[in-house]
Amino acid sequence: MTELDLTPVNDDSPSSPRRPSQDSAAGSSGAPGSGGGPGAPRVSPLRRWLAILALALGGFGIGVTEFVTMGLLPDIAKDLLPAQFAADAADATASTGLLVSAYALGVVVGAPTIAALAARWPRKRLLIVLVTVFVIGNLATAILPSFGLVLLARFVSALPHGAYFGIASLVAASLMGPDKRARGVAFVLGGLTIANIVGVPFGTFLGQSFGWRSAYFLVAVIFVVTLVAIIVTVPFQPGDPRATLKNELSAFTRLQVWLTLLLGSIGFGGIFAVYTYVAPVVTDVAHLPASTVPFVLVMFGVGMTIGNFAAGWFADRSVKLTLLVGVIGITLAVLSFGLFAHTAPGLFITILFVGLFAGTCGPAVQTRLMDVSHNAQSIAAALNHSALNLGNSLGAFLGGLAIAAGLGYISPAFVGVLLGLLGLVVLLSSFAVDRRRARS
Repeated sequence: MTELDLTPVNDDSPSSPRRPSQDSAAGSSGAPGSGGGPGAPRVSPLRRWLAILALALGGFGIGVTEFVTMGLLPDIAKDLLPAQFAADAADATASTGLLVSAYALGVVVGAPTIAALAARWPRKRLLIVLVTVFVIGNLATAILPSFGLVLLARFVSALPHGAYFGIASLVAASLMGPDKRARGVAFVLGGLTIANIVGVPFGTFLGQSFGWRSAYFLVAVIFVVTLVAIIVTVPFQPGDPRATLKNELSAFTRLQVWLTLLLGSIGFGGIFAVYTYVAPVVTDVAHLPASTVPFVLVMFGVGMTIGNFAAGWFADRSVKLTLLVGVIGITLAVLSFGLFAHTAPGLFITILFVGLFAGTCGPAVQTRLMDVSHNAQSIAAALNHSALNLGNSLGAFLGGLAIAAGLGYISPAFVGVLLGLLGLVVLLSSFAVDRRRARS
């Protein structure tokens, strides 16, 4: 077997044999036929799917709060930085991109910290606490009056992001059973991708029509509904009784964990270099009205959703091949965006493929981290979103630098190409490590 064979479930490293704890969340119990398969909690099929939908709803809310900011950057800049916006709208919009970076950095800080310190907590209780923080953080974003305070609120709102997806992914993988782990992860991430079809465009429309703050009030309501749904539907799952801070932090001693995190942060930086500044590309490059922005976001979300669910199926067969296709696809998609987004058809078609390959990588990176982390699954599952949001921050920052340098709103796409190529180098290096370990 080579590392690119379509082999079942785990094809990551011959030197990392699978153990039962890698295939299902620690502490899960049950019997075949009682839920999602061997190792799944003993719940009815209806309860299992309602629980997964509740977890996906949380992902939906996270998708809206994370991505709606991109479509509202000019509106936020005009309101919170009025003098700078009046002097130079492009410079003010680029400065407002710091809100995207602040959220991303909040994820980077919060994901490993919460996951490591709370790994022994019962998972349902932890999910409830995390969603409560989401409610408070988004209400603060909608209410606070100044740019500095809103910047702080975005950072706080992001702290539970990675831990939520990490714990929710472990719960969903346990509910689905060991042979459908990636599909369980994909269902949770599917809430995030569907947000880009429905929630983000609607939130953008709401923010453009009634003020940008209304979008964050909407997000707070979504998280209140999520909180109730999790309380009602998610079955009790204990934390990992073997988890200690030392064990969780041991993930950082594994080369493959670092390579996978680096892949996520660099590779996805190319996506966010483009997506962060999609609103001004629509209006100033393609010369379309601002009302077109929500429809462009819908196209991105459609692509991301297709890629996410397809990747869940393919990653259960070959994580590595799914990653390879995803990273190459990201690079080619952002290059096409840079070349063709100046026309309406080119903009809509290329943003669809940018979303498609962004969605393809999500479940594969998440599953890869769960496989290579051994007995540190809680922190590894959360670290995926630290990596992706570090890429978010990196892409937004580098794209902003290119715009501020006077290279135009389309220039972040070419920054994205360079990041995608660097991500491909990291991925191939990770495969080389697997081959070397297999030989030894």
